[in-house]
Amino acid sequence: MTASRSAVPRPDAHVHFGVFFQGVNHTTIWSDSASGSQIDFETFRRLVLTAERGLFDAFFLGEGLRLREQNGKILDLDIAGRPDAIAQLAALAGITDKIGLVATQNTTYNEPADLARRLSGLDLLSDGRAGWNAVTTDNAWTGENFRRGGFLDHSLRYERAGQFIETARALWDSWADDAISDSRTSENWSTPGAVGDVRRQTSQFDISVTPTLPRSRQGHPVIFQAGDSPSGRDFAATHADVIFSRHGTHFDGALDFADDIRARLRKAGRPEDDVKILPSTQIVLAENEPEVEEKARWVLEGQFTGQTALSLVGLVWGKDLSDRDPDGPLPEEDPVARPVSETRGSARDGNDPIAIAREWRALAEAKNLSLRQVAIETSQRSGFAGTPGQVADQLVHWVRNGASDGFNISPYLVPTGLDEIVDWLIPELQERGAYRTEYSTSTLREHLGLRPPLTRRTTSEAAG
Repeated sequence: MTASRSAVPRPDAHVHFGVFFQGVNHTTIWSDSASGSQIDFETFRRLVLTAERGLFDAFFLGEGLRLREQNGKILDLDIAGRPDAIAQLAALAGITDKIGLVATQNTTYNEPADLARRLSGLDLLSDGRAGWNAVTTDNAWTGENFRRGGFLDHSLRYERAGQFIETARALWDSWADDAISDSRTSENWSTPGAVGDVRRQTSQFDISVTPTLPRSRQGHPVIFQAGDSPSGRDFAATHADVIFSRHGTHFDGALDFADDIRARLRKAGRPEDDVKILPSTQIVLAENEPEVEEKARWVLEGQFTGQTALSLVGLVWGKDLSDRDPDGPLPEEDPVARPVSETRGSARDGNDPIAIAREWRALAEAKNLSLRQVAIETSQRSGFAGTPGQVADQLVHWVRNGASDGFNISPYLVPTGLDEIVDWLIPELQERGAYRTEYSTSTLREHLGLRPPLTRRTTSEAAG
C-alpha cells in the first residue's frame, strides 16, 4: 500500500466490476426482510439496473441443473431453482443498454450446435453484450437428469469442454463478415456461399451443422472459466477470455494465482495480459470505521442461521444434526467417517473429520462457543469490509499490483446489495482515477479491454 507509483506494475489500471447472482445459498441472506424473491423477474430487473447505473462490466448468472440435496433429501435451506440463464438474460437485454450479460452453461450436459446457437442469439439480441461461463461437471447426481446419466469420467471433462469451445467457435466463425447484404437492391439477402458448413468428428462429438446466425459486433460471446485445478488453469490459459476465480479475499494468494495464470498464458503462446481475472468476492461497507465490525458481524450472523450452522457442521460429522439446538454445544460423539454427499460438497477439505472435531471442540472450550458460534468462527472470511475509502484503497492496490483485474461481486442481499457499492464505493474509486465515469464502449469485450476472439485475430493482435 505504501509503494511509490513508479514501483506499481499497472499504475493506471481501472477496477472492473461484475455482479454474480448465485440464487439461493447461505451466503445470500434470503431470510432478511430486505431480501427479494430469488426467482421473480423484479429482483433481476432491479439488480441489473443498479449494476448498469454503477457502470459495471457484466451481470453474471449462476446455473443449477439439479436441486441440491443432503442425506438423500432436497435441502430445505436451498430449494429455490434458477430460471434458465439464457432466457433470463435475453429478457434483461431488452431493459439494459450497456452492461454485459453472462450465462453459466455446462459443457458436459449440453451440445455445441444447440448451445452455440442460443448464446449467439443472446449476443445478437443484446448487440454484442453476451458472455458464457463455461463450466464442467462429472458428478452422476446431475447426470441422472439426462439420458446418458453420469457418463463422463473425471479425466475427460476438460477434454470435452475444450472440444466443445473449439466447435462453438467454429460455428460462430462460419458466416463470412459480409454474409448479409447491406443493400436493398441486392438480389439476395445473404451473399451466396457466405455461410459454411461445420463438420466435427472428435472423441466427444460427431456433428455436421449449417449454423443459422451471423456474429454480433463483438465477434464471439466472451468466454469465462472458473476452474482452479491445474487442469482448469491450463484450460483457461488455452481457451478463456476471463477467469472467474475464488481468490477474492487474500492478496498474496490472489497474486500467486494471477502469476501462475500469466505463466500458463505465455506457455500457451498468448500474451500474459490476454485473460482478465475477476475473482468472486463479497464487499461489506459501513459509513464510519466504528461501524465496520458491527456491520460485518451482522452479515456473518445472517449468513449462518441456526439451521445453516447445523447443516454445515453435519457435513463434518457425517450425519443429520437438524434436531439439535444450534445454540447448544457441539455433538459429544465423534464424526462418522464416511463420504459426504457430493451434492453439497465437503466441509472437510480432504481433512480427517475426527481431527476437525477435536480442533473445534478445543476452540469451543477455550472461547465458550456454541455450535453455531463455532460454525461462524471457523468459516472462511470472504472479501472486504471497511469504509468506502478503505475498501477502495484495497481494491485499487489489488488491481494496480496485478493480483486481479477487478472483482465479481456476490451481494449478501438481493436486490439491494449493490446500492451501497454504487452509491458509496464507486465514487471513491472514481476519485482515485481507478473506475470509469461513463461507458465509453458498447460491447462486453470492449468493456473488459479484451482483444478480438482467438480465432479472429490478425498476427499483430495475436502477439499482443
